[in-house]
Amino acid sequence: MKRILFLIIRLLYRIPGWLLKIRYYNKHLDETSFEERFDFGQKMIRKINSKSRVHIHCYGVENLPEEQGYLLAPNHQGLFDALILFGTHDKPFKAIVKEELMSVFVLGKVLKMLQFEAMDRQNLRASMKIIKKATKEMSSGRNYVIFPEGTRCRKQNQMLEFKGGTFKSVVDAKKPIVPVALIDCYKVFDNNTIAPVDAQIHYLEPIYYDDYKDMNSTEIAHHVQERIAQCIKENEDKFSKV
Repeated sequence: MKRILFLIIRLLYRIPGWLLKIRYYNKHLDETSFEERFDFGQKMIRKINSKSRVHIHCYGVENLPEEQGYLLAPNHQGLFDALILFGTHDKPFKAIVKEELMSVFVLGKVLKMLQFEAMDRQNLRASMKIIKKATKEMSSGRNYVIFPEGTRCRKQNQMLEFKGGTFKSVVDAKKPIVPVALIDCYKVFDNNTIAPVDAQIHYLEPIYYDDYKDMNSTEIAHHVQERIAQCIKENEDKFSKV
């Protein structure tokens, strides 16, 4: 909470303009391109990151596939996860998010502007419709972010079990999966301090369709999680204070 208040104070002069722009875009979704709205959102979030006193350490951007329409599959540590993705991933992407986020003040309006897909996990029919839409869009070259844990893990750099259903859309689209390891991102907002912190993001080597076509969804989820777990194990002490 302290860092959020700190950011509000540091960015107070920009917030009214941002809110007006977000309102404009939400009123003109059909008249503006996704790329234009994503570019605005990305610039806004990168400005927020620059004022947050977070040292972002990004690795593996060279691993991102040339072929667009891949799935980014990160572990989920908290609110900063989305910010670090916007801060380091240049290409536009969409995401499937929890429906509850759409009613969060301001955040819901940003998600609407970016046309992120809100999933009600209790409504199987609606969920399948979103998965089919994501499959179609990935097939057409739209990158997606889905958190395979389904919700954030509140145990620092540990993870909840990855859900196989996360990967249905990318499997149906026959597109690459990029495991993404987030390390120490929980510290940004969970530690209730404005002291400088280090956060890491690692884009791991992609898993192409030919690599996973003979696996079922549970096996894919386990494989992706193992790759991320190994990266966390190798790097989580990189910026530890002696």
